[in-house]
Amino acid sequence: MAELIPVPFSRLIRTMFTSLSERGAIFDVPKSKFYRTPDGMDYGVAFHGHRAATPFGPAAGPHAQMAQNIVMAWLTGSRILEMKTVQINDALEIPRPCIDVPNLGFNIEWSQELKIPDSLEEYVKGSMLIDMLVHSSNLHGGDETALQLSPGDGDTIFDMSVGYDLAGIRGEKVSAFIEGMRDASAIVERLRHEIDGPWAHLKDIPFRTCISDTITLSTFHGCPPEEVEAIGTYLIEELGVHTIIKLNPTLLGPKRLRSILNDHLGYDELHVPDHAFTDDMQWDQAEGILSRLKQRADKAGVGFGAKFTNTLIVENHRDVFAKTEKVMYLSGAPLHALSMTLAADFREKFGDQLQYSFSAGIDANNFVDAICCGLTPVTACTDLLKKGGYARSHKYFKNLAKVMKAEAVTNLHDLIVARSPDPAAALKVALPDAEQQTAVTALMAGPATERLGATAALGQVLGAETSSTMAAWQEAAATATLSAYRERLATTNTYSKAKLAKPPRKPGTELWMFDCLTCDICVPVCPNDANFTYVLDVPEVPVEKAVKTDEGWEWLASEAIAANKKHQIGNFADLCNECGNCDTFCPDHGGPYLLKPRFFGSLEQWQLWSKHDGFFVSRGDGADLGAVGRVGDTAFGRFEGRSFSSVLRADGRFDFDHEGTALVVDLETLSIDSDLEPGTQVDLTYLRLLNTMRRAILALPGHYLSV
Repeated sequence: MAELIPVPFSRLIRTMFTSLSERGAIFDVPKSKFYRTPDGMDYGVAFHGHRAATPFGPAAGPHAQMAQNIVMAWLTGSRILEMKTVQINDALEIPRPCIDVPNLGFNIEWSQELKIPDSLEEYVKGSMLIDMLVHSSNLHGGDETALQLSPGDGDTIFDMSVGYDLAGIRGEKVSAFIEGMRDASAIVERLRHEIDGPWAHLKDIPFRTCISDTITLSTFHGCPPEEVEAIGTYLIEELGVHTIIKLNPTLLGPKRLRSILNDHLGYDELHVPDHAFTDDMQWDQAEGILSRLKQRADKAGVGFGAKFTNTLIVENHRDVFAKTEKVMYLSGAPLHALSMTLAADFREKFGDQLQYSFSAGIDANNFVDAICCGLTPVTACTDLLKKGGYARSHKYFKNLAKVMKAEAVTNLHDLIVARSPDPAAALKVALPDAEQQTAVTALMAGPATERLGATAALGQVLGAETSSTMAAWQEAAATATLSAYRERLATTNTYSKAKLAKPPRKPGTELWMFDCLTCDICVPVCPNDANFTYVLDVPEVPVEKAVKTDEGWEWLASEAIAANKKHQIGNFADLCNECGNCDTFCPDHGGPYLLKPRFFGSLEQWQLWSKHDGFFVSRGDGADLGAVGRVGDTAFGRFEGRSFSSVLRADGRFDFDHEGTALVVDLETLSIDSDLEPGTQVDLTYLRLLNTMRRAILALPGHYLSV
């Protein structure tokens, strides 16, 4: 199944808090990777007049679609979260797999995979879960599970992403989505009633009801320029929302783009079709459109800017995607060089007229560079799909703290000035008085323990309100840094094919249900948290087949199904959209999402997806029978299309449905009660498998399937 099934809010709450207390993790993000601003540092930024505790977040993609994705991104430092793009066609048929990130990034999916109302609810659920974490005693207590946020660390901005044409955005479904994000009061009140049990005290916290009043417009590829302007005008003038227009890298033009991509960087296998340039907006058109939209935004009193950039269309030359897909969308290292080049061009043209947002090949090595270029937010996708997943951003902030310490600064404004090619030259743009310039730069010189940051130095010299001067200084510094960065990209091979990391190797071993290298790589690389680990309590599953005779049952000898390791991998089917990313990084052949045991979140889903093998287990509410389980424990399983189920009885026996045949089985004595005719064969192996999986899943600490 490739359809995503949202987890009920009440179950998300139980999973989140139980996992934190029992495993020291939330949704498979370990506590050691939770974000916390270092003491004395301030990573805060302003975005459309709102404060965010960091300038980082996921781009509109797989890391910002489901409620648990949003929470995992937030836990690892994302504070400006760009929600996955919503558009009127919410019944897309996307071939699978749809993501391929061996070292570069390729994809063929480009919009939300849920119905629009479900997307809205997931975003509201994600916001409420974050509010619960911020207000929970787990954040501020002294116990070992505390998240220990500093004041202001929770400041978070949700940024809507919508597309792709004006008619669709004006339509009832997308309009309802935007209105719901701007005022989610009704949804919040409905979901509030699902907060109970040990967390009932969080029911009445002041949940945010305006989830977002900002939109990043995803115009996608081939959107006519006049359509882009019409949509922007509608968002600004009629809806009154802060607006960012996402631009395409093809604005560089075919000659310049191909020179960078194919000649300088050496990606000779990547071919951008001619129509990608002719169908897209041209530079002069973009210049005029942004200028006019900026004027409209100023008049309406809302923020306005541009995002660099969308993905790049290239011809599909790989074997991963269906042959029917003639093009695919490139991200990662080469897109970073292209997008930074375009961002520098626009910044030199527009200066401080625009808000500059960025997403292209961001990783731990260039995150600080992007911040110093004055880009907000700096969003990532491709890098977070690689080994380590969301936790990879932990190194982003580690590197940021290291650089800020070396520069003796405590906030990002001062960092941007300090890291510019010539802070004094940038100051001249903002502060005409030469004596004041000299005084400010003198305060910023000397040993790290003595010098002042730009903000403090400017305040000490000017004495009065310095915000406008500081903003102008920062803008001049950021523009110079971005221009210098563009030149560095043009003269170095940092993002070239030659410098690209090798794709993951596959030694040749094959996956199967109970065997793999169990490296656990597939768990964090899944953006939806679908893959998980569990423990088998038996080394093998007996193969027990019996034939009914006139005298009773004749047992047929056979070898057991071996489970070479207790530590196993499973797949939560409701959260798996078969994107294929886990297969890319799995050392074995076959794909965990295809060959590992698949577990459904409800009996209804197990029954609905009747063509998919898998399990559903549920905990009984009867007496505890020890290692056997609890009376009423139930397991359903489908094996090569054959369906079986078992229910634990009060006498320790099992009601076993063997493909529609009802049996009562005692596994201790291997006795079967039934009215079957002689000659009938029964395979109790399936009962053994059902009970083995049931015990394993219900024993999971803090997992969606066991809470």
